[in-house]
Amino acid sequence: MADTVLLTGVSGFLGGHVALALLNAGYQVRGSLRSLGKADHVRTTLAKAGADVSRLEFVALNLLGDQGWEAAAQGCRYLVHTASPVAARMPTDKMELIRPAVEGTERALNAGLKAKVERVVLTSSMAAIAAGHDLARTTPFTAADWTNLNGRPVSAYVESKTRAERRAWELMKAAGRESDLAVINPAYIFGPLLDEDPGTSVGLIARLLKGGIPAAPRMILSIVDVRDVAAAHAAALSGANAGGRRFPMGEGSFSLMQIGDILRRRVPERADKMPRRELPDWFVRVLALFDRSLRNITGELGVIRRLDSSDAIALLGRKLIAPEEALVASAQSLIAQGLA
Repeated sequence: MADTVLLTGVSGFLGGHVALALLNAGYQVRGSLRSLGKADHVRTTLAKAGADVSRLEFVALNLLGDQGWEAAAQGCRYLVHTASPVAARMPTDKMELIRPAVEGTERALNAGLKAKVERVVLTSSMAAIAAGHDLARTTPFTAADWTNLNGRPVSAYVESKTRAERRAWELMKAAGRESDLAVINPAYIFGPLLDEDPGTSVGLIARLLKGGIPAAPRMILSIVDVRDVAAAHAAALSGANAGGRRFPMGEGSFSLMQIGDILRRRVPERADKMPRRELPDWFVRVLALFDRSLRNITGELGVIRRLDSSDAIALLGRKLIAPEEALVASAQSLIAQGLA
């Protein structure tokens, strides 16, 4: 019988790709949804992607509710916790993101520990590694780095990911099982869609393709392909040396203008939609006085953060997919899905 993996957040952009990777690797997947009404859609989506969905089942779980967690983890050999709140715009009350991120991590890991799963793989983020540091830093961030929540102001999302990952390590250490936790820390995730939900990062590509960013702020994104991130989750389940470690994943940093230039060249039918100029930083800061959505990025203008992905490359046993291919795959699947 195939080993069973409890996978939280199976309907998400990353969660769907992780489910696909696990099913293709031969696992039985028990995917969590906030509502079982999404089950048929997820099953159909994964079947279209070529997965054997006879090994896929679903449970209803809520990050902010206790019901069902212990039962969901029973009989599972592994736990993969990808579910976490995201927001395109930061909420007025930061606890709207922090509370479900931290409490959801607590519920998932406590259920897994009680069920005696052999390994837990947690989806964290470069947000838990590279924020709150000196802006002048040029060296890549590694698994040894942690976001400094007491340093420069950080967003609610950054704080939620940092506190959730910190809590995961605390729980595993208290249980004497720190070596059974592996954490994946991806940069901005792009790549092909499995369904019509573009998520947050790919939603940026949709805006570009629609001409929604005619002039770009000087934002610089570190990029990783969703297929690599999903493969890293699957590899971390059984990797002999994966336990007790963090795996930063980012393969190159690009400004919004550079992303626009890539898409202008590789998706020529949308060339006229790409940004035509880069906005001066001072102008973006003035706009932020009137546009709340810009306030969280003013401190990030022109900041380059690079990740050392060598541990993730070793885990996968191959190079990461080129960022340009991740961006183009996002664009092509958005167009194919009629979302751009």
